Parts: sequence; structure tokens; C-alpha cells
Amino acid sequence: IPPAPRVFFGRTPLGNVWACRADLPENLRRHLDQLLAAEPVLGTYEEPPGCRQVLYTLLAEHEPVRHEEAGPAFTFPAAIRAPAGVVPITSANSDLLLTRFPDVLADLETSQPCIAMVEDGQAVSVCFSARITAQAAEAGVQTVPSARRRGYATAVTAGWALAIREQGAIPLYSTAWDNHASRSVARRLGLNLYGADWHVT
Repeated sequence: IPPAPRVFFGRTPLGNVWACRADLPENLRRHLDQLLAAEPVLGTYEEPPGCRQVLYTLLAEHEPVRHEEAGPAFTFPAAIRAPAGVVPITSANSDLLLTRFPDVLADLETSQPCIAMVEDGQAVSVCFSARITAQAAEAGVQTVPSARRRGYATAVTAGWALAIREQGAIPLYSTAWDNHASRSVARRLGLNLYGADWHVT
């Protein structure tokens, strides 16, 4: 699982939420908190926060900004149709990830549940917990290029969401504004837009 972004900022109709990574200097975190607390609550999400440039300047004093990502955030509907053909991946069958998803295999213990679609003895599409707490989990989805456009990403994501609910937690799904394939998965699953995420590393 990759490290968390240095700054996370989330927008919802009920208000904004944010977090700064724990390894940032205390003085920098204090300035970032003050900056983000002043950001207005908006009903639209695609434009970056108004404080973006100032935030970049503050972060650059610590180290250069390397990556920025923003996009919609979704919850799952009350009813999720159980998909056919998906396989839970555990330590007992983790070899199914070996060929195409070694990065997922390396973090398998901390990214459960992990649900896969398997062809010819190897996983071709997986959904796993990219971030997880006792209350909620965020989906991470990967599909090999040769297996795309077959509905596999939709199936494994549905299977993962059901597994998260069985654990008593809330499944969440987010993506980038320009990731049309991922947003298509959200549409096919009937996911509900509840806000937007902005990550800066």
C-alpha cells in the first residue's frame, strides 16, 4: 500500500474535512490546518480549492510537491448484487496474484478483503482495501489490459463491497476526474456521489 498523501482534503455538502500526514513538521501542519479551515463549503467539486497555490507554496518549503490527484467519491447503494465468478484471495491461494499483481500480493495481509476474477489459473482483475479502518474501507481496483471491457472490474468491486459490509464496515470508492473507465464502474454499480477528494503528495 503506498504511503498516504501529505495533504488530504475532502468536500461534501455537509462540510469539508482534511488531514495532514503525521510526519510533516508541526509548524507546517498548523499552517495547513488554518489554511484549509478557511476554505468555503461548496456545492460543486471539480474546481481545485481556492487555497491551492498557497498550499503548494507551504508544502514546497518542506519538499517539492510530486503528485496531485482529485476526483469524485462514492458510497455504495443499499442493495449490491452478488457477482458471479469472483474468488476471495487469502494466503491460501495468494499464488493467483503472483504473475500479474505482485504489488497487491506484497501487501495482501494488510489489504484484505481482496477479491479477484481468475482466468487460466491467474488473477486478471482484483479489488482490495487500499485504505481501511474499523469503520470504513476504500476500494483499490486493478485489471490487466487484456481483460478490460468484460465487466470484471465491476464484478470484483461488488464482491469486495459485500465483503466489507460483512465485516460491519462501510465500503467507499473514489477515482480521478479523468479516469473514465473507473467512473464507468461507479455508474454500472449505481454508486452515490457524496463528495470529492483532493490529494497532494
